[in-house]
Amino acid sequence: MAPYDRPGSVGGVPATALKTILICEDEAALRELVRAILGPRYAFAEADRGEEALELAREVRPDLVVLDLMLPGKSGLEVLAELRSDSVSGETPVVVVTAWTHAEEAVLKAGADRFIPKPFEPELLQTTVEELLATR
Repeated sequence: MAPYDRPGSVGGVPATALKTILICEDEAALRELVRAILGPRYAFAEADRGEEALELAREVRPDLVVLDLMLPGKSGLEVLAELRSDSVSGETPVVVVTAWTHAEEAVLKAGADRFIPKPFEPELLQTTVEELLATR
């Protein structure tokens, strides 16, 4: 898995013009699903552990983060807290996508912009990402 994938161009749009989404999910199939849902309009960075997500967030400076809560190492809540306390990533939109449906209130209180419970409808993720990126 390439941790940072930025194709040369998409539909004539230079890769540097693409918004970057950091996907932090420990299951490869779910990372692939998120990429497939969001399509070629975005560049993606991917992490399967919380620590890796934080490193990539500092390196890549994504436009949005899709974050699972159940991760090896640092949990998604720990990652969220560190993102929010960082001067660079503090304002980056974060969408938490998790099977912990009972965690919505805690996740939003911790600073997530949106909460999507698993399993989710692809259209919900796509619409949520588009709305958050449109307000940046």
